[in-house]
Amino acid sequence: MSVPANLNFTAEHEWLDKTAGTATVGITLYAADALGDVVFVKLPDVGSLIAAGAVCGELESTKSLSDLYAPAAGKITEINQAAIDNPALINLDPYGSGWLFKIEIEAVGDLLTAAQYQTLIA
Repeated sequence: MSVPANLNFTAEHEWLDKTAGTATVGITLYAADALGDVVFVKLPDVGSLIAAGAVCGELESTKSLSDLYAPAAGKITEINQAAIDNPALINLDPYGSGWLFKIEIEAVGDLLTAAQYQTLIA
């Protein structure tokens, strides 16, 4: 399974794309495949503060309900309303149009490189 080299990852299968103090967060292709068809998304509110490693949302699929863990601490600056309105985007394009939220980073959690994440899911 291909893992984008420019991203960081959590052991809980979230990805983080850091750029100049802000970051975009989503779930990995591995997680999307394991969940099956995502049918409902609950994300943190814009303006809320989250702690690295804390539960910050939920993804419900036809198979299960899964917690979403914050890969970094900070303030939520944007959520992907398109993914809330059409959760299938998460399965179709988890690294693109299926992103979940953006965060103004205060501190990062325990992150893995793409190579480390590839080893984890192998």
